[in-house]
Amino acid sequence: MMSRRLAKASQAVLETVSLTLMRHIRDPRVKNVTVLAAEVAPDMRTARVRVSVMGTAKEQSLCMYGLESAKGFIQSKIADRLETRYTPVLTFVLDQGVKLSVETSRALREIIPGETSEETSEGADDLDLEGAESADGEFDDSEFEEDEDGDGGDEEELSGSEGGVGLDGDAGKPSA
Repeated sequence: MMSRRLAKASQAVLETVSLTLMRHIRDPRVKNVTVLAAEVAPDMRTARVRVSVMGTAKEQSLCMYGLESAKGFIQSKIADRLETRYTPVLTFVLDQGVKLSVETSRALREIIPGETSEETSEGADDLDLEGAESADGEFDDSEFEEDEDGDGGDEEELSGSEGGVGLDGDAGKPSA
């Protein structure tokens, strides 16, 4: 179990690395990077930062080289944020979990037969959705039209139970 001090340090490293990559790193090799986790060692001298990089294997390796070259700058930003005796030396680790989950979901979609487009369009015609977008791209505003007597009609439904605030703004009085 991680102590509270290490958990706070790990969170600070995670936030600092993320913000630094987003705002200050101008290296064109470093793009499409998501910082997933940061783990600080118990002696606070090293930290492992798990990142996910979307793209091909070549783009991922280029990004990792860019992160390694920016490591000193990122560590200086961490030193400004953390007030400890030692600034953790960063190690970037490429996490393949996101990429593997995308590949798994793609394989499952191919294996499991889905609905055809004809079945989907037939099912959509059967649904009666008020206020939904129609086929020509316009919204059905029939629910916003005034009642026959012109009072709006939905005030009782919106006021809720007794003692609630009605549409007229009186607290404690049910609206009529």
